[in-house]
Amino acid sequence: MSTIPVSVVIITKNEEDRIRECLDSVKGWADEIIVVDDESSDRTPEIVREYTDKIFTRKMDNEGRHRNWAYAKASNVWVLSLDADERLTEELKKEIGEILPKAEFDGYAIPRRNFVGDYWVKHGGQYPSAQLRLFKRDKFKYEEVNVHPRAFMEGQSGLLKGDMIHKSYRNFAHFLAKLNGQTTLEAQKWFETNRKMSFGKALWRTFDRFPRTYFRKKGYKDGFIGFMVAFFASLYQIISYAKFWEMQQGAMKKDEPKP
Repeated sequence: MSTIPVSVVIITKNEEDRIRECLDSVKGWADEIIVVDDESSDRTPEIVREYTDKIFTRKMDNEGRHRNWAYAKASNVWVLSLDADERLTEELKKEIGEILPKAEFDGYAIPRRNFVGDYWVKHGGQYPSAQLRLFKRDKFKYEEVNVHPRAFMEGQSGLLKGDMIHKSYRNFAHFLAKLNGQTTLEAQKWFETNRKMSFGKALWRTFDRFPRTYFRKKGYKDGFIGFMVAFFASLYQIISYAKFWEMQQGAMKKDEPKP
């Protein structure tokens, strides 16, 4: 079987338990696999070298900048961006192979099946949850911020039908750990960009997010997992604000004149 002229670019950091499934899903399909590793301390680099010699080590200083740097390593016109906890379905690979030779757009969003453990979360805004992941290298870049960077693309984008599997969270403990890390980065972004964020605004977002996710977007159809997804989504705002508030207080103390 001939390979597809696409560069799969994967970002890793201590992913020895998940990277193999990701790489298996594109091995023999894409003609270039590039991995940019954020100084992993486990066997991630060793496993990656079984699949490709195009592995680069770079400390992630900023998510958007890190991803843009990784995409610049691609030699193909088309880039498919993956994370280590993602893998392609056979339907998606077939669709991409058929579309690329006659692509009408400069980029394509891909639906994602988000999982908590082995459970596919289908409601609460978790599906199709499409993201722009397949694009022409010179037409796309991320905003260079630490968390949730916005995607910027020249030209028009389309939507694929095939799904990407996203093993979002191993369990609730992993969910909480990621929530803790992401809220820290969110608070840092607010602080560094002088974002006007008040307690009242954060509180409103906190109380608004749960009913919007659980009721309006029908998260209740996913049972207890749907409840927890909605609950964690609401906590994101107030926890981010708490950390933002601490950063502000620390800066004010530094500016106070010493006695």
